[in-house]
Amino acid sequence: MLKVQLEGQSLRLRIDEAHLSRLLAGDRLSLRTCLAPAADFCFAVERIEAAAPGWRALGDGALLQLPSPALAEYVARLPCRESLDLDLALASGDRLRIEFSVDVRNSLASRGPRRRESGR
Repeated sequence: MLKVQLEGQSLRLRIDEAHLSRLLAGDRLSLRTCLAPAADFCFAVERIEAAAPGWRALGDGALLQLPSPALAEYVARLPCRESLDLDLALASGDRLRIEFSVDVRNSLASRGPRRRESGR
């Protein structure tokens, strides 16, 4: 499951644990929506070895690139309700706010409850 929500300069992505495993393995996740004959829109997300997120135009849509270090830190906190929040500067001078999350119910079912560290 890859869910994409756009609102103004805000992008929210939610995936399940199976898709997270694919993303971490280096797969590109994609979603295609057919708006009309010969009018498809494709949105894709991939992990990159970089410190900051990236954004590329695709022939029929867009590709969001998530930075591996930030993604690894987020995955270490799972399961959790919080998202990985990123800010992407665009060539236009605008900024895109990105919220990336793994469905918490699916994560709990896959991972079980997060164990608290001793002494906390």
